[in-house]
Amino acid sequence: MPKNTMKVLVTGGAGYLGSVLVPLLLEKGHAVTVLDNFMYGQTPLLELCHHEQLTIVRGDARDKATVERLMRDADAVFPLACLTGAPLCAKDPAGARAVILDAVVMALALASKEQRVIFPTTNSGYGIGEQGKFCTESTPLRPISLYGRLKVDAEKAVLDSGHGITLRLATAFGASPRMRLDLLVNDFTYRAVNDRFIILFEAHFKRNFIHTRDVARAFLHALDNFAAMRNEPYNVGLSDANLSKLELCQEIKKQVPDFYFVEAAVGEDPDKRDYIVSNAKIERAGFRPAVSLSDGIKELVKAYQVIRRNQFANI
Repeated sequence: MPKNTMKVLVTGGAGYLGSVLVPLLLEKGHAVTVLDNFMYGQTPLLELCHHEQLTIVRGDARDKATVERLMRDADAVFPLACLTGAPLCAKDPAGARAVILDAVVMALALASKEQRVIFPTTNSGYGIGEQGKFCTESTPLRPISLYGRLKVDAEKAVLDSGHGITLRLATAFGASPRMRLDLLVNDFTYRAVNDRFIILFEAHFKRNFIHTRDVARAFLHALDNFAAMRNEPYNVGLSDANLSKLELCQEIKKQVPDFYFVEAAVGEDPDKRDYIVSNAKIERAGFRPAVSLSDGIKELVKAYQVIRRNQFANI
């Protein structure tokens, strides 16, 4: 293999984030093995199958024999396999624990101290933040869903291993070969394009956002700068995109002018997450996102000329 390239194992490599990361790893010259069970029936890696440096294994990240075999030659491991999001985890709590936490703990037990482990957690772990106060990596984690709690526990295991980096991802958005519509920006833009209206509940709740391509770039940055960044968590998001749901709709309306939105006078959002996030730590480590929220919305408007049916969700 060329100098500075590695053998990389990506569990869940055919998922929403993995299918954007894998081609970037191949582009950099890394040999990539993807382990995925293709549970959603999509075909996101077909266009990469010609690549000699890509190996695809249909299997389960919870299967010890499979994971042990694939990890033997890996220089780096990205444990992306996940039941993602609070609704899906609430529907299958046992499965969520097995995939999000138990499978990661198992992989860490199988790994050597020389293997680099880069794990995506979520800034959902901040739960409900303090009004006007940015969440940093030293802010206490107070997850309010099973998904958030499992991710927080898995993050601790990765950092305690002594050879890991965790990325606390903002809410991801943008087109992906394994598309999802059940993410806030993707969902609201889909509704703007197809329904032309939305009713907002608790429209003042805020989140931070990050494009899928920037998530992939953050993974690569962590891989390339592992020694300097190891054993630390990093928030990964757009520093100019700590937005409320109302502000997000206003951004979408700039590109879909006949989009109508109104806040409901009664009712509440079952998702109580509400926080603003500082991404200064990873920016000091040399990483800055490249895709703006505006450019991501523009991309999604175009993508929704292709996607017409709501078949691209986790639940």
